Amino acid sequence: MAKALIVIDVQNDFCPGGALAVAQGDQIVAPINALMGQYDAVICTQDWHPALHSSFASSHPAKAPMDMIQMSYGDQVLWPDHCVQGSDGAKFHPKLDVKRADLILRKGYNPEIDSYSGFFENDQTTPTGLEGYLKSRDLTDLTLVGLATDFCVQFSALDAARLGFSVTVLQDFCRGIDIDGSLRAALENMDLAGVVLA
Repeated sequence: MAKALIVIDVQNDFCPGGALAVAQGDQIVAPINALMGQYDAVICTQDWHPALHSSFASSHPAKAPMDMIQMSYGDQVLWPDHCVQGSDGAKFHPKLDVKRADLILRKGYNPEIDSYSGFFENDQTTPTGLEGYLKSRDLTDLTLVGLATDFCVQFSALDAARLGFSVTVLQDFCRGIDIDGSLRAALENMDLAGVVLA
């Protein structure tokens, strides 16, 4: 099996000092860079929201970041404005070795639907094209790293497993947000889905 490393959303806004900072998010950058040479392909996903995205709390009067609302596709956490297209916050962490990436996949650019997963938008039906790319290159053994464990890493891992890929999440190369126990729940969900938690 050909192996791919999928680097999830290692962007300035998810690192310390960013708009939606994940604690110690920057500490995984150098270890991820060191991993890249061990894989047949490296894919980096990039959150890429338009201003006024529907997942931003600022788009909903009287709502605050981390509030939960119902969207047409189900529950949606409202976030601080983050990873706005063309902003410094949307850029990859400056020390991430992006030039090693075979593919950069932008997600979350539909203003009406959030996109945690690298494979599908949050409606769980609109594909990003990543599945087709991986299968066309016979990349069937996937290792996921990045930010954040309990959201974009988890949803990407669950979708990849559902699509029939062999999936490993390297926990030491991820960091989580952990809203009300979401990190523990994410690990349990991935384990139940057959994702290898290494």
